[in-house]
Amino acid sequence: MLNISPNRIEDIDKMYDYDSFDQVYKARSAKKIAYWIVGILISGVVILFLPWTQNIRAEGNLTTLRPSQRPQEIHSTIAGRIEAWYVNEGDTVYVGDTIVFLSEIKDAYFDPELIARIDMQIEAKLGGIEAYTNKAEALAGQIRALEATRALKVSQAINKVTQTELKVQSDSIDLVAEVIALDIAEIQFARADTLFKQDLKSRADWEEKRNKMMEAKAKFISQQNKLDGSKQELTIVKIDQRNVLNDYQEKIAKANSDRQSALSDLFAAQGDVAKLRNQRSNYEVRVGFRYITAPQEGFVNKALKPGIGETVKEGEAIVSIVPIEQQQAAEIFVRPVDVPLVLKGEHVRLEFDGWPALVFSGWPNTSFGTFGGRVFAIENDISTNGLYRILIEPDPEDEPWPIQLRVGSGVRGFALLDDVPLWYELWRQLNGFPPNYYTGNGTDKAKAGKGK
Repeated sequence: MLNISPNRIEDIDKMYDYDSFDQVYKARSAKKIAYWIVGILISGVVILFLPWTQNIRAEGNLTTLRPSQRPQEIHSTIAGRIEAWYVNEGDTVYVGDTIVFLSEIKDAYFDPELIARIDMQIEAKLGGIEAYTNKAEALAGQIRALEATRALKVSQAINKVTQTELKVQSDSIDLVAEVIALDIAEIQFARADTLFKQDLKSRADWEEKRNKMMEAKAKFISQQNKLDGSKQELTIVKIDQRNVLNDYQEKIAKANSDRQSALSDLFAAQGDVAKLRNQRSNYEVRVGFRYITAPQEGFVNKALKPGIGETVKEGEAIVSIVPIEQQQAAEIFVRPVDVPLVLKGEHVRLEFDGWPALVFSGWPNTSFGTFGGRVFAIENDISTNGLYRILIEPDPEDEPWPIQLRVGSGVRGFALLDDVPLWYELWRQLNGFPPNYYTGNGTDKAKAGKGK
């Protein structure tokens, strides 16, 4: 203990053959601890330079890739009362299979002979259409007859006017002749009167000339009256011509008005027939809506209105089904800051509920129990939870997803980003920097984040 003697106890090798002495005397412990510390430090430094795959972690649910393959509710198109169920929960239904039968609860559709009565109304309207058509055709024939008669009467009136005009012209010529004859008679009488006053003519000659002059004056006055009568007759004939034209124009206008009224009634009846036929088609379609049928092949998941005799409203859900054919997909929700780092077609690793997994997100090759996927779609609008929805489809080049998975089960996923040293990832996490931005082609990666 005091180092007085040069002989050391450690040189006695046989002493270490005893377990008690080896447990009491620990002369070599300090060196072993130093070796362990140095080894741990070296291992830690080596680990810091190991490659680390940056990733984005997110959670979500299992869904289907196509909207038509997701669980859906079947709604009632009409308001009605449940009369019968034709399926049970868990049954398989095919397209067109009847699920529920409803009866009407609106008084407008209670009549069982409703469609037959609509047919009777249509037949009555069709008879009215035929009557209006015949009336319109008869009036059209009447209009044609009136137009022909008008043309004939107008032609007759024109001929009469022409004849009267010729008569007026003839009377005018006769009046001119009578004027000339009166002038000659007056000249002869004046000459005879002069000779009579000179006693060169006898009174008989004078009286003869005077009588001739008076006859010529009478004929002139008579011819003038005749001409005035002809002119008056011409005026009357022209008035008659206008009256004939106006009368027939009035008759034709009235016939046209009656025909247009008949056509108006005809068109109104045709519109009523079209409305009744539309109503009949609506009734026929509504009758079909009383039977709730399966829109596609699937399983009856749950009856939402199970009771017989329950009433349902228009658009109210009655039963939910799950389609048999499903192309599974996963929907995960990522933070808005991570959305620019996720690109369509990028690879994603997924972990499903109920499937044990040993996950090393930074070393995906060492993970166990995870399945591959690819980004199928990225939502452009933020969800109500404040995150963006990413739709993931199975990766055809990776292990297929378990067939036992059900829609709605939990999913946890992480998108693989850039490969960086572990020390850089630790430094990034401590400083709160985002993962490196990359182009997404798997080979050409632009480390914009590291540059900043």
